Amino acid sequence: MDIVQILVSLFTLLQVVHALGMGNNTKEVISAEKVLIKKLLERYERQGKVGRPVVNTSDSLTVYFGLSLIQILDVDETNQVLKSNIWYHYKWNDILLRWDPKKHDDILFIRVPSSKIWLPDIVLYNFADDRLREQRDALVVVDNNGTILWMPQAILKSSCSFDTLYFPFDQQTCTMKFGSWTYNGNKLNIDFVLQESMDMSDFVHNNEWDVTKNVAKRNVLYYSCCPEPYPDLTFTLSLKRKVAFYTFILVLPCALLSLLTLVIFWVPPESPAKLQLGMSVFVAFFFLLLVLADFTPRAAASIPLIGAYFCLSMVMITMSTVLACIVANMYFRGVRINRAPRWFRYCMVNFVARILCLRDKIVDINTELPSKKNWSSCVVTEQNGRFNDPEIKFAKVRLLDNGLDSKSSLESSESGKDSNIQMDNGRFNYFTKNSGIFDEVREIRDILQRDEERRVKKEERDQYVLEWRVLACIIDRLFFIIYLMVNIVGLIVLFTVKF
Repeated sequence: MDIVQILVSLFTLLQVVHALGMGNNTKEVISAEKVLIKKLLERYERQGKVGRPVVNTSDSLTVYFGLSLIQILDVDETNQVLKSNIWYHYKWNDILLRWDPKKHDDILFIRVPSSKIWLPDIVLYNFADDRLREQRDALVVVDNNGTILWMPQAILKSSCSFDTLYFPFDQQTCTMKFGSWTYNGNKLNIDFVLQESMDMSDFVHNNEWDVTKNVAKRNVLYYSCCPEPYPDLTFTLSLKRKVAFYTFILVLPCALLSLLTLVIFWVPPESPAKLQLGMSVFVAFFFLLLVLADFTPRAAASIPLIGAYFCLSMVMITMSTVLACIVANMYFRGVRINRAPRWFRYCMVNFVARILCLRDKIVDINTELPSKKNWSSCVVTEQNGRFNDPEIKFAKVRLLDNGLDSKSSLESSESGKDSNIQMDNGRFNYFTKNSGIFDEVREIRDILQRDEERRVKKEERDQYVLEWRVLACIIDRLFFIIYLMVNIVGLIVLFTVKF
């Protein structure tokens, strides 16, 4: 038993000695860096991380600030928001984080959590994010002089005013303004860390936008409420849209529809193909207008020129189609509307047609319409006063000579002059007593009168149709010239102003 107890005691003693030895070795493993960090953070905690790390309250602390643009994630034109992936660059001096490298194993740099020390309240003024925090936390790098370098990552959503006037050949300018939220320039000054622009050495190119300009500027503002200066750093990005996608979606269909629109103005107004083609092109332009609305903001300061071009094309197609409907209605259904106003006909034929070099190629539509012929003047009656006219009497005798019998005519040729006169008087008396022939003549007159009225109405209808057709051709040619000039001017504006 004594031997067993002795062995147990020796084993226990060895365990205790081993444990003490391990504890000494662990203590020796703790590095000088951890000791330094623990010492600095304990001192920082005693001093407190609230308040600027300066010796005197009147001292100004300068924070050097910069940005590295990594990627443009999204350009939301509808909500007017620019979403970008950036790296912050902060650099300032903290007197509470200084040490002597000789006393700490020649340590020159340490990394500490940013939540343990004071951080400048530099924020994005034109912030457009619903998140409480936009950045990912990162360790701060501290050198032995107390200089701190902090480079957190962030996904920024900044408000940006987009001008879609030249869409899709537009170029947008977006700014990001940074400054202290609570300190003025006498307490916390801000300046560029390296260069007066964003660092783009790690930039990933966007498939829709190209960065054409990258500048930054330091501004110092004074407000009426406070005499102190308020500095800020404003970074400006100029973005140019890549038009490859929109060329096939909007530009190429627009060009093809423009050619079809020019063809519409050359189709005769009375042709049904003009109405069908006009309505088809109108619907196509309306569809393109709906597609354009999906790419542009609802409350934009300016309407895209291509959208105004769509609307102009739709207006001109509508007016040309309306004129074609009027001409076709008169051409196929007769006169259903009044004649074109005289002043309108005069202006279009004598001025507009002359300017468009069409005056010699069109008929004159300023002449008066043909009047109806009065057939009653061709029938002799007692009422019209021509019954006793000698010439009429002689004509009546000849009419009777030709229509009654040949015997009276032979007797008239064999008789003398006196007997001829007596015979003529007898025939004339016989002619007046038989009034039935006048009824037949009146019936013939009525038939001729109705035929004349139908002829005049047909001529009036043809004249109306001709007038409206000529006016429609003149207006179509006018619209063609206007539309062609709009296309030429639009191309000149796009290729000279924007390129």
